[in-house]
Amino acid sequence: MSVEAARLRWRCRRGMRELDQLLGWWLDHRYSQSGATEQAAFAALLDEQDPQLWDWFGGRSLPHRGDWQRIVDEIRSRDCA
Repeated sequence: MSVEAARLRWRCRRGMRELDQLLGWWLDHRYSQSGATEQAAFAALLDEQDPQLWDWFGGRSLPHRGDWQRIVDEIRSRDCA
């Protein structure tokens, strides 16, 4: 695991176990195949507060950034992949 991925792994640890699992899934399954722009978007997404992330993953609201919306959509559809 790269130093950057290890830092992101730590940042994926949230106050909610469910968020840990959702964010960790994207890091494990999508991060390494993503381009630098999407990797940066994921890192920025981790700066958001847990309740906001939970609303996005639960479909109760939408991120204001399109690149975040793509990541949220991938996480929400992970069971279908």
